[in-house]
Parts: sequence; structure tokens; C-alpha cells
Amino acid sequence: MGKFVVVIGAQWGDEGKGKVVDLLTEHAAAVARFQGGHNAGHTLVIGGRRTVLSLIPSGILREGVRCLIGNGVVVSLEALLSESRMLMEQGVPVFERLSISPHCPLILPSHVRLDEAREQARGANAIGTTRRGIGPAYEDKVARRAVRVADLFDRERFATKLGEQLDFHNFVLQHYYRAPALDFRQTLEAQLAMGEQIAPLVTDVTRVLHELRATDANVVFEGAQGAMLDVDLGTYPFVTSSNTTAGFAGTGTGLGPRAFDGVVGVVKAYTTRVGAGPFPTELSDEYGEHMSRVGHEFGSVTGRRRRCGWLDAVALERSIVHSSVSGLIITKLDVLDGLDRLSVCVGYRVQGAVTHEPPMSVEAYAGVEPVYEELPGWRESTVGVTAYGSLPHNARRYLERLESLAGVPIDMISTGPEREQTIVLRHPFGA
Repeated sequence: MGKFVVVIGAQWGDEGKGKVVDLLTEHAAAVARFQGGHNAGHTLVIGGRRTVLSLIPSGILREGVRCLIGNGVVVSLEALLSESRMLMEQGVPVFERLSISPHCPLILPSHVRLDEAREQARGANAIGTTRRGIGPAYEDKVARRAVRVADLFDRERFATKLGEQLDFHNFVLQHYYRAPALDFRQTLEAQLAMGEQIAPLVTDVTRVLHELRATDANVVFEGAQGAMLDVDLGTYPFVTSSNTTAGFAGTGTGLGPRAFDGVVGVVKAYTTRVGAGPFPTELSDEYGEHMSRVGHEFGSVTGRRRRCGWLDAVALERSIVHSSVSGLIITKLDVLDGLDRLSVCVGYRVQGAVTHEPPMSVEAYAGVEPVYEELPGWRESTVGVTAYGSLPHNARRYLERLESLAGVPIDMISTGPEREQTIVLRHPFGA
């Protein structure tokens, strides 16, 4: 019997979801994106070749796998076509494998301009967005003024909706941010021209998924960013603009909650975060430098250096609860090779008392002191190890402690960027 499995990042993003999704699609008929936009940065390394995907699902390199962009995703036509061209230059038949929901809101050039102006105006208090228009596009969706993919195919309707939206955007840009306005006619013609190019891709994604369910197919639902960046449940306001927890996989593709059979939480063996916001286990010592250098911790989308720290089991446990995670996939274990000791945050000290729950406010979160449990490190290399028993004793001890703290089993362990550099303990599809 086929399974519908949701893959989420269980930390603050950049956990290695791209590799995991690509790996799982070996046994899947389709992969669906359900939230976010081209602010994702999912890196695939296959045969030594590195491919970074921001919008197109990470199953696109697999022959015979359908790639679906659900209604919960905000779509930049420019980014979509640029990414498609990059893949087609590599010989990937993107237009044969990709489908897009007609209900996806569009990211317009004015959304990008608003995002840039807002971050610049915040100065030192900037959230650290990718400045790609994601937040403003979601704002328009909630405010019921979004222009959607389906609108592209009726010129008069599209022009009317675009005009109303651009009038509002230009007013804010000119009179609040003192930024230049965008030209309506230029925007209209550019969007319509790109709409003609993506017209063959527009499909009833919900119907496709329903039919796949009826044929007992395996499907991966690919989350973007991380659970701790969820707009409702993360470290608000230092979050992304969409729901990144597993519950949105249904809403973002048009399915009900009974459609899903499992949730995989992808967890880096340590913790990283990009941009502003609380990060209790952040390190500024030689251990943090080691993680940054060995782990190549720079954003695949923005190029920004990621903040690095020890694994935070308190935050992880909350992510597991929020998404009903049924299994974990640990990534970048090999980055910890060579460290003499490791620490895991098992509690927070708040005003002298130890708690095992995240604080209710972001201000309180910023002031917590992590309570650590120390474990011995290992000198041996774990790079490319594919059998659990071949891992160093202390690496196994570390993983077993993480599994105990998380309260859910570890399904896989990544020991390098390539597909083959993986230990499979329990396959989410039972393969």
C-alpha cells in the first residue's frame, strides 16, 4: 500500500531536506511542495554535481517522478522560469515532470520592492528575510487581494487585479518608504508573457494527488524552511511568512488530514540559524567555527553565513509535537568528526529555574540560558559510512541519546552530501 509522507525541517531550516527528498523519491511517484516560495534553498549533490533548487520540488532530477507545486506556494514566474532553464541546460525535461496549481498566488516585482524597502527601513531590527517578496505576497493572499496563476489566462481580469494591487503597492512604496513606483504596463506585459510560457504546467494538483492516492502510489510532501520558523508556532516575529509545520501539507495541496501516513523530521546533528532571532545554543568559540567551516554553513539562497550551535533538544521536542513527527532523519553527522566533546541542550534556565518548555514570548526566549548535557566526541571519520554498526562507538552513543531525548525513532542518518552516503535504519516508505 502506498504512503503519503510529509518531510519537514525540524529546526530553523537548512537541515538538508533537499537530499532527503531526493533520496525518498527513489521509491515515490511524485513530490509536492506545499508552502513557501523561492526563498527555499534545497541542495542536491548527485555524482559530484551540485544543484540548488529554490522553487521546483527536489524530485525533479528523478526520471518518472511527477513534481507538483501546490496552492500553498507563492510563485515568482521569473524565478520559476529561470530555475527551469538552469535545469533544462543540464538535460532535465522540466516541463514533462512539473505541474503547478492554478491557485498559487503570484510574487510580483512590487512584492520584491516592498520586501527590500521594509528590511532597509528596519535597519538594525531587520528580520533577515531573503528580500524575494515572499512576505508581502503572503500578506496580499491573506488580505484577499492576491493575483493568482489562474488569473494570467484572462487578460482583462488580470489587468484589473494587477492594477488594483499595483496601485496599493506603489502608494506604500512612494508615500511610506519614499521608494520609486513600478510601471503598470511594463509589469502587465512581462507577467502575461511569462504566463504564456507556464500555461502547459497549470494543473489541478489536488486531483492529481487524489488519483495517486487511489493507485496506492508513494508521494513525498516537501516542506521548506523549518518548523521553528512557522509563522504561528515559531519564534515570532523572527519567522518566515508561511506555516512550515506538517499540518499545512494538507491545506497547501488541497488534501484533508487523513490523507497522510507519516511525518519525517529532518534534523541537523547540530543547530544552525540564518538571520535574526533567538538561538539559545549559538556558539562563538572554536566549536562554532568548526561547524561553520566543516559544514560549509553559508545560505544556498542568500550566501549569508549561518549561525551555528549545539543541538537544542528542547526546541526539537516542540517541533516534533507541532508536526506529529513519526521519525527523524539526522544529517551532517560527519561535520562533528574530530571534536573531543559534544553538548546537547536538554533544558533552559529561566530566572534561576530549569524548564523543559520553550518560553511563551520571543523576548523571554532571547534571555534563556541553555542547560547542557555533555557527551564524548570521536576522532574517527564517519564520512560515507552506510552501516550503523560501522559508526564510531561515541557517534552511536550520541545518536542514541538524541533519539531518547526526541522520543521518536531515527529512520536514517546522512554521512555526506551524496545520495549513497546514507545509513538506512527504517525507510519511511518501508522500502
